[in-house]
Amino acid sequence: MEALGLYCRVMAQKSFIAGCESLVLSREEKAFFRAEKPWGFILFARNCHDGDQIRALCAALRAAAEDDAAPIFIDQEGGRVRRLKPPLVPDYPAGSAYGALYRKDAESGLRAAWLGARLIAHDLAGFGITGNCLPIVDVRQPYGDAIIGDRAYGERPEDVAAVGRAIADGAIAGGVLPVMKHVPGHGRARLDSHKALPVLEDSIDDLRAVDFLPFKRLNTLPLAMTAHIVYGALDRSQPATTSPVVIEATIRGEIGFDGALMSDDLSMQALSGTIGERTRAALEAGCDLALHCNGDLSEMQAVAAVADELAGEAKRRADAARASRRPAEFCDIKGLREEFDALLSMLPAA
Repeated sequence: MEALGLYCRVMAQKSFIAGCESLVLSREEKAFFRAEKPWGFILFARNCHDGDQIRALCAALRAAAEDDAAPIFIDQEGGRVRRLKPPLVPDYPAGSAYGALYRKDAESGLRAAWLGARLIAHDLAGFGITGNCLPIVDVRQPYGDAIIGDRAYGERPEDVAAVGRAIADGAIAGGVLPVMKHVPGHGRARLDSHKALPVLEDSIDDLRAVDFLPFKRLNTLPLAMTAHIVYGALDRSQPATTSPVVIEATIRGEIGFDGALMSDDLSMQALSGTIGERTRAALEAGCDLALHCNGDLSEMQAVAAVADELAGEAKRRADAARASRRPAEFCDIKGLREEFDALLSMLPAA
């Protein structure tokens, strides 16, 4: 009977990932999460003050959703994109540092990338956070908007794929689910999709040769996040997040990704329509999970009103992603940090 009860709770999970407003859950948020049971959660800097508070918030989120193992994600890449900062956690470099070291010495670059992700995972797991939105395997272009910039591992797709794999493996070894982003590639965008909708007119041959390649090589990862970008060579009317053509023919088909696919944040300005309309469009296009980040309860209610309970292939993929997380492998964290610092010292001073 107890096993049946657990099964029923899993069946009730809905196809969205939610944020929350502050450092503790309000009474209204607790009631909302208990009623709607999102598949997972995501934290931002506004939700993080100190270790005890973050651990308590993670526990409260899982208790509200009545799911002791609900995935809780964060963006902790290093460099500009990190929600946790010193003195709470050590600082880590932007992704470009791993790429630069890889180009100098491939073995050292891959080891540094693995170590960085493994150490970040150790930091996160100590707070109860079980997912990290990396690796970012967008291939940087010199004309691309700075929103990617030094977050990228390089300008050669083969380099990006190699470093991305090392980072994903480091996260997995640390007991944290990696989320590959932003499929099928954000590096060419001349606009920041947080603020406006980028439209690319690059040829399908160029996209295949460069942008798709890292995603294809990492297509066995458990989770990926879409790009809010129109790819004219694929679908001139809809960004990837809301395009059945891009998701089915390119992400699922050509790239071969069969993991759980989440949208990028639905509150970003690249998308049009109400939050409910955006949610419906993303899920109907083939996203398994709708991601909503800003913690606005009225918007979350609009997402939940449209998001169905996970079922069919979406449930299979989401369950498989969740089940892929393993306990962190035992290691000497102090020794790993010393090795990591020594490798980074090989880079010239900025």
